Amino acid sequence: MAYIKSRKHAVGRAPSPQLTGAAAATLIAISMPVAAQTNTANTLREVKIEATADGYKPETSSSPKFTQPLVDTPQTITVIKKEVLQDQGATTLTEALRNTPGITFQMGENGNTSTGDAVFMRGFDTSGSIFVDGIRDVGTVSRDMFNIEQVEVVKGPAGADIGRGSPTGYINLVSKVPTAENFFAGSVSLGSASQKRATVDLNRALNETGSVAFRLNAMVQDGGVPGRDLVENNRSGIAPSLAIGLGTPTRIYLSYLHMDQKNRPDGGIPVVGLEGYYLADLARIGGNGPRVDTNNYYGFLSDHDDVKADMFTARIEHDIAPGVTIRNISRWGRTKQDLVLTGVFSNGLLVPNVFNPLGWSVRTTPQGKLQDNEIFANQTNITADLTLGGLKHSISAGVELGREEQDNTAVAAQINALNGVRSGTSFLAYNNLYAPNVNRAFVPVLPTGASTAGKTTTAALYAFDTIKLNEQWLINGGLRYEHYKSDFSGLDAPAANGTQLATRLGKSDNLLTGKVGVVFKPAPNGSIYAAYATSAKPPGSDFALSGTATNINNPNLDPQKAKTAEVGTKWDLLDKRLAVTGALFRTTNENEQVQIDTFGNTEQYGKTRVQGVELSAIGQITPAWQVIAGIASIDTEILEGSRTSTTQNGAQIRFSPKLTATLWTTYKFPMGLIVGAGARYVDTQARATSNAALTPTTFFPTIPSYTVFDAMIGYEINKNVAIQLNLYNLTDKFYLARVNNAGNRLTVGTPRSATLTANFKF
Repeated sequence: MAYIKSRKHAVGRAPSPQLTGAAAATLIAISMPVAAQTNTANTLREVKIEATADGYKPETSSSPKFTQPLVDTPQTITVIKKEVLQDQGATTLTEALRNTPGITFQMGENGNTSTGDAVFMRGFDTSGSIFVDGIRDVGTVSRDMFNIEQVEVVKGPAGADIGRGSPTGYINLVSKVPTAENFFAGSVSLGSASQKRATVDLNRALNETGSVAFRLNAMVQDGGVPGRDLVENNRSGIAPSLAIGLGTPTRIYLSYLHMDQKNRPDGGIPVVGLEGYYLADLARIGGNGPRVDTNNYYGFLSDHDDVKADMFTARIEHDIAPGVTIRNISRWGRTKQDLVLTGVFSNGLLVPNVFNPLGWSVRTTPQGKLQDNEIFANQTNITADLTLGGLKHSISAGVELGREEQDNTAVAAQINALNGVRSGTSFLAYNNLYAPNVNRAFVPVLPTGASTAGKTTTAALYAFDTIKLNEQWLINGGLRYEHYKSDFSGLDAPAANGTQLATRLGKSDNLLTGKVGVVFKPAPNGSIYAAYATSAKPPGSDFALSGTATNINNPNLDPQKAKTAEVGTKWDLLDKRLAVTGALFRTTNENEQVQIDTFGNTEQYGKTRVQGVELSAIGQITPAWQVIAGIASIDTEILEGSRTSTTQNGAQIRFSPKLTATLWTTYKFPMGLIVGAGARYVDTQARATSNAALTPTTFFPTIPSYTVFDAMIGYEINKNVAIQLNLYNLTDKFYLARVNNAGNRLTVGTPRSATLTANFKF
């Protein structure tokens, strides 16, 4: 798979020509010299070839808060269009995000294995900052792309855009909506591990003028996971939508999404046998043993990840006057997840005979989740292009109201003398390390009687403005004022006498965040900019408050606050078919909770810094040759860490590779043949936040770097039907896709595999 996106638009400026070709390479490498003048005295007639609508290059973001085209927006924004996803055979958000650098995916913390889109972006957890059509989407689920028009990745603090959130940005999924045309499209796929998938995309104009249209997207998928025994991904979805008033001043969009997933989740495999593994019980043979078969499944056949999601959205747009539009979007959404997953603990081996690995056992612990997420949201926005005081303003302002709720029913493994091994006063469950048995003594996962409920309500006002000083200079700025209220209630499991301890906590406060940018346009097709932005994340943002003084979600603590400074440049080249961008950035996150003494006391003086450079290119090099690529070099550092640790200050953030790169390119031949190829590189990642010198007994300190190559070949049989073959991991590279925080278990990257797809459109 491969990777990234960018910008466009030209604001005309007298005799400054657009920059193309070799000049562009120089411009993105340095700070952009003045455009050379074109000699018009004796030139050939100019022939312009515009980028096609179904190409990789995006022009704008879907959000009305971005008042300018991408080329004039002073921020790193990656837009991954559905055309990229189709060519790559990408079906999930995780696969889509491989198209942008600086992102990794994690497996969870200690005994808890993450499911769904566990995204880390520029060193910070971003899984709580995923949006659909500008509204937060909650739940630890895997999001399918069958109803998605494009994926927008906005990097850097974005408090003015979204309110509370990750220090390093957010991800927005843009849903498909009806259009005023008639078409019937879809696909049928067969792949490795018995994978089967079918999609349908039907659009119909319901009247002669095309002002009323209906669209139906649907998907069904069934099959396994390449390289993983017994793991299954089975899901289906349906998304009807209706548009009224297309092409008129008042437009109404009504849409509904239902998703149903019935998966057998992957609890991972032990890290035994990998470089960096060490166990004292194996010291006589060097502290390590043979590597396990990566196909091994350590769970039970009853393990499951069942998800039901429903979402209803109503959007109304009205053009009040030329250049002035008001929008309102309302949403109700609910996601239910019933999860039972068996995790493995590589630091918990039973080794009866160190010289007989076939008799070794690994500790396995079933874990579960019963979670219900619900959201109500209403957003009103008005955009206006005005001239005030002789200056042109592009204004976007609005009000946002939201209520998000999450209920959790605690469940736990019931391990006893019948299915476990005594360890002190308790029992632990084990499975053979090299020949796991799915039919071993069953360990049920049952409710404990404990539960939690979290609710966050928000009310926000925001305003953005881009002021055009002249043809070369623009100033962009925005502010957001948000009031939030978080409520949390918890009920402990019943004690022996039947009593239960109840907890009630609350937090209410105001957040003020903003951003400002200055844009200089040395030519109509390019810009150089400098920007500054802030964000905040208060306690309880993830539906949990804690009465423990040392917990970052203690309601008495202040919000964590982030600020980013960024300078960059964006250019639309080759007659605006190709967008190239480059940016230098520095983000600092403050108010982190850190330990100050050996008694466990903490204070909010922790500080972390992420800085680096990111380059990207996306679009058409020629009308037949498309590319999407990106590279990021990122340096992370803990500036202020625990005072009781001599190895934390100066350490890098875990799971933050210094260098990541992505590339995907396709070429279409005149006879209908299309070929594509891609590469992904992820540098070495630190597993622990420590700069201590590594020793032979240091437990799994790093995740090795890797490079993966993919390819595609397709053929248009006729104007209605095309076939394509996607090949993944051509060299069958063994790599670690996800590792949990403690380094006990991992998910391996997809081995060499293939998918054959027939695409049709009528």
